[in-house]
Amino acid sequence: MSTEGSNLHEAWPWQGGWLQTARACQSPNFGVRPEGACIDLVVIHSISLPPGEYGGPEVEQLFTNRLDWTAHPYFEQIRGLEVSAHFFILRDGELVQFVDADARAWHAGVSCWRGRDQCNDDSIGIELEGLEGQRFEAAQYATLARLCTSLKERYPIAHIAGHEHIAPGRKQDPGPGFDWSELQTRLGWMTQCFPDSTLLFTPHQG
Repeated sequence: MSTEGSNLHEAWPWQGGWLQTARACQSPNFGVRPEGACIDLVVIHSISLPPGEYGGPEVEQLFTNRLDWTAHPYFEQIRGLEVSAHFFILRDGELVQFVDADARAWHAGVSCWRGRDQCNDDSIGIELEGLEGQRFEAAQYATLARLCTSLKERYPIAHIAGHEHIAPGRKQDPGPGFDWSELQTRLGWMTQCFPDSTLLFTPHQG
């Protein structure tokens, strides 16, 4: 899926909580949101399996409980892990959806943001294919901006943060290679939507 030449502020269509422009790959790792949950937060993550290797099926296999734990030594460290995110954006900008956005994906863990604990309850989790500390691709920012625009059309999104912001000290993704100013410029959202630490942010070079 390419966003090249398209209007980045035009929302994509939904069918229920499924985005029709995303490739669906349903995960069993989800639950029901608490009654009255206000879905107003987007959480940005990064992931690659094995770490730093891109383009393989391992992330999708992890989120659908099909990962071969013996296929790589690193996988022994995460053996038995049952996690998911609502969306995954590959290096080329392809968008995959694992969990109905109306449902509760298992992406945030122990977390707190805007005075609320348990961010899984009222957030949308978006994974970017990448390694914390390294840079992300222009195609990923383009897809992410279109996705966030579409989410804001359907849900009362008022905040966007990284996993590192909602679980400080425990998580470091998406890390210093993620260009928050690029995302803010593409979206045109008010600065109040973003963590203070990301304002006027310049990604680490290297």
